[in-house]
Amino acid sequence: MAPQLDGQVVWLQGRVVGLPAQGSEGVRFQLQEVSARRAQLPGRLRLNWHGGPALQAGETWRLAVKLKRPRGLVNPQGFDYEAWLLAQRIGAQGSVKHGMRLQAANGPLAWRDQLRQRLLAVDAFGRQGGLAALVLGDDSGVSSADWRVLQDTGTVHLMVISGQHVALLAGLLYGLVAGLARLGWWPARWPWLPVACALAAIGALGYGVLAGFQVPVQRACLMVALVLLWRLRFRHLGVWLPILLALDLVLLAEPLASLQAGFWLSFGAVLVLLWVFAGRLGAWPWWRTWGRAQWTMTIGLLPLMLGLGLPLSLSAPLANLLAGPWVSVAVVPVALLGTLTLPIPWLGEGLLQLAGGSLEVLFRLLTLLADWQPAWLATRAPAWTLLLGVAGAALLLAPAGVSGRALGLAMLLPMLFPPQAEVPMGQAEVWQLDIGQGLAVLVRTRHHALLYDAGPRSVDFDSGERVVVPSLRGLGLRQLDLLLISHADNDHAGGALAVQRGLNVARVLSGEPNELPAALAAQPCANGESWQWDGVQFRTWRWPQAGEGNQASCVLWIEAQGERLLLTGDIDAAAEAAWLAANPTVQAEWLQAPHHGSRSSSSLRFLQALAPHSVLLSRGAHNSFGHPHPLVMARYQALGLRVYDSVEQGAVRVRLGARTPASGQREEHRFWREK
Repeated sequence: MAPQLDGQVVWLQGRVVGLPAQGSEGVRFQLQEVSARRAQLPGRLRLNWHGGPALQAGETWRLAVKLKRPRGLVNPQGFDYEAWLLAQRIGAQGSVKHGMRLQAANGPLAWRDQLRQRLLAVDAFGRQGGLAALVLGDDSGVSSADWRVLQDTGTVHLMVISGQHVALLAGLLYGLVAGLARLGWWPARWPWLPVACALAAIGALGYGVLAGFQVPVQRACLMVALVLLWRLRFRHLGVWLPILLALDLVLLAEPLASLQAGFWLSFGAVLVLLWVFAGRLGAWPWWRTWGRAQWTMTIGLLPLMLGLGLPLSLSAPLANLLAGPWVSVAVVPVALLGTLTLPIPWLGEGLLQLAGGSLEVLFRLLTLLADWQPAWLATRAPAWTLLLGVAGAALLLAPAGVSGRALGLAMLLPMLFPPQAEVPMGQAEVWQLDIGQGLAVLVRTRHHALLYDAGPRSVDFDSGERVVVPSLRGLGLRQLDLLLISHADNDHAGGALAVQRGLNVARVLSGEPNELPAALAAQPCANGESWQWDGVQFRTWRWPQAGEGNQASCVLWIEAQGERLLLTGDIDAAAEAAWLAANPTVQAEWLQAPHHGSRSSSSLRFLQALAPHSVLLSRGAHNSFGHPHPLVMARYQALGLRVYDSVEQGAVRVRLGARTPASGQREEHRFWREK
């Protein structure tokens, strides 16, 4: 989308595609065939309509939309939302202000939406959302708690329509014809193999259409078709050529599929299975084959999982050993059969209830595994350790006749426990994380670490869980010596509980300890408390006469080799004046912009007395508060201060004590990332 349209309200027209998702913050949906009279717009938009009406796929709407360029949070380790948007061919986002329906739902899109409503209306032990995910590819009904269980057990692939589900249906149809032929019940005048391959291909394609035929499903259908074609006519060419051909065709059809983790994991899984099973002598019992597939897949995909920054599940082999056959036999076929027989109410609904009950039992078992062994977020590994890990995994999974296979285990260790660059004595590494409208700053010395604020939490998104903990784990941290919550406002304290769950936190301080959840066991911020870590000085300050809220923020002053940083939370001009009265001679080269650059803070007297050369500004793009205020930005500019804005730079890293400029994560250029 053109930059000049960013933040503008535009009247446009388009058709609702996919399946709209109704959430606590409104209805989320995608619009295609987009047109506007006065602007050139991308062909596909991702929109949110707070308080909007129930939408149906296939409807045509005229909407007033506040447009936003594709933008996500950019941190040391985390989900790359901008890459995901581009892979989905989404050219802009936006929030709907007003709209009118021009045409009712019609066509296949409307039929899928109606079928979803039928599925969600069935009483399936509360697992209607899971059934809709497995039948239609609509995962909006799966709760965040369920996704967390799936992630902790490494079974996410079982609840999204992937190659496994498409291949399962194709295999069942192929096996049905092959079984009849083996029993002598197949008509002799019809060659069974072409019929089995054709029926399997038609079934896979039909399942793909039912699931919306998104890129992952297209990839699965293409691979199934190539395998069937290989089975019918080209077995003499071996097994590697069809896989390479499928890879080429997928990338020719959709080059941006390479931005999706599922692309690499699906082809990686196939390659691992071929490496483990192809060309081996002798036949194994089915139970041994299935068990071997699970643990070899865990080892074989380990370098890929680490390279993609995905969490590792130590319980995944056991969970998949149980859940794989369960979903393949007791859930998916029954759910599909129940969907096909919905016109017969007692039969279709009964089968869906049976599938839902099976899914409920499975989730209870997976929850026990997740509680026993949650997912592990590894430290970000250098490229050389990943390459060494690939070689080690291949050696470890080589045939028994290959000597030195145990060496492969040693080759995996640098990837799992990569070497970390240590912070020099007397210096501090500071990260202002990109968490949207809020604040989270990591300060680490040679042997210690503290987190100043933990970002916001909403019903659908906890930045502590989704941003702060993964970033800290990616930087190699497993514990915090201090969690300092400046005050109790949600944009500073909302993610604190998630941080406490995800990391070992030794102590919690706050300017408003009584306003925080009791589970944090926060202690009051003492005015003038000071300490030293590895040659770096720390001192807290809180205005004794402060009222509740922003004024009560606990301020943290840090000095490393004569270079100083002041973390101010949300103090206002009155608290700034109190700080100057208590610290009349203290200056700081670096200042965290008070209250995200609001008009009520960053007073001229405060800035002149502190005399910083740079300001760290944490805010959300297009936030409803208007932060930072234009007058404050003009004040910074007039004083010649350099502003490191999280919206412009992403997460910002400062080497306090080295007296070097800060660096932002957006400086690591990616072709899909907005500059």
